[in-house]
Amino acid sequence: MDQEAGVFSEIIEHKVYARVGLLGNPSDVYFGRTISFSLGNFWATVRLEPSHDLIINPHPFHDLVNFQSLDHLVNRLQNEGYYGGVRLLMAICKVFNNYCKDNNIDLHKRNFTLSYDTNIPRQCMAQIIILTFQTGLSGSSAIVCAALNCLLDFYKVRRLVKVEVRPNLVLSAEKELGIVAGLQDRVAQVYGGLVYMDFSKEHMDKMGHGIYTPMDINLLPPLHLIYAENPSDSGKVHSTVRQRWLNGDEFIISSMKEVANIAAEGQTAILEKNYSKLAELMNRNFDLRRSMFGDDALGALNIEMVEIARRVGAASKFTGSGGAVVAFCPNGPSQVQLLEDACRKAGFSIQPIEIIPSRLDDIDIVSLFD
Repeated sequence: MDQEAGVFSEIIEHKVYARVGLLGNPSDVYFGRTISFSLGNFWATVRLEPSHDLIINPHPFHDLVNFQSLDHLVNRLQNEGYYGGVRLLMAICKVFNNYCKDNNIDLHKRNFTLSYDTNIPRQCMAQIIILTFQTGLSGSSAIVCAALNCLLDFYKVRRLVKVEVRPNLVLSAEKELGIVAGLQDRVAQVYGGLVYMDFSKEHMDKMGHGIYTPMDINLLPPLHLIYAENPSDSGKVHSTVRQRWLNGDEFIISSMKEVANIAAEGQTAILEKNYSKLAELMNRNFDLRRSMFGDDALGALNIEMVEIARRVGAASKFTGSGGAVVAFCPNGPSQVQLLEDACRKAGFSIQPIEIIPSRLDDIDIVSLFD
């Protein structure tokens, strides 16, 4: 290691933010369109440090193996399942290595130690370990994306792994673990900022990925995040919708097309700063999702977070598959105050959303045009 001082001895750390699906979700897995943005309030970080052996460090809390008692262990497993983030790091290492081999990208033979941390709220963590950070604010893909960024820099191959391909690598790592998901979250976290995504079958079949169009984050109005600190009813995330769509269910197919069209209309509304239209589209997005999935699948607590915003006239919808809600108060600060009061009375947390601009650096941008 001393012989390579100053070249491979540096510590690399990357932060990747949670994301909010603003419009169009969950149509990304149905050849639809979506709009998402990076949520600066919460994030995951991955740290890579050169080392003699390749080591994946467990997190002291999310990969807990020491317990106060048998009851503590059982309660932990019942609430959060068996798995933490270590397997996510291992999966992206495998996927990254295989991709580089398949594409004749040479990697040096030096080793490293990977570790991670996250501050994603515990309301999403209740399903984090069971569904591997799939719910709400998409913590699993944040961890995997941050790790991928570390690997790209450690092996100095950032320009050789195109930006458009990286969300597929993140998703492939999660699929290694049996996670069923779409590209939307991974695109938002690879690109950062506000992104309009078109996952039409034509694009997906031809290129293996969608068409991703960054937008100016300053076009968005103030938004708020609502979540429950101690969830009790999260619902069943995926329900039977996927199978019904595969079976040709006309209601599901037509509804998913309408959800996708909401994102297309939303892009125009955002560009024109037509915020009354944006509010209408947010509400319609959730209503369509509810009609397809049903209340039992969505969960009473998740539905209540949406409806508490609507009772004060705010627009609201899930940020993802549930677990957190994005709300928009078109009438301004007085309506925000009403929403904050209602949330606190109901025991929900609420905070203004911080939107993070694009995370692509100069090398990433160049790779878009190679």
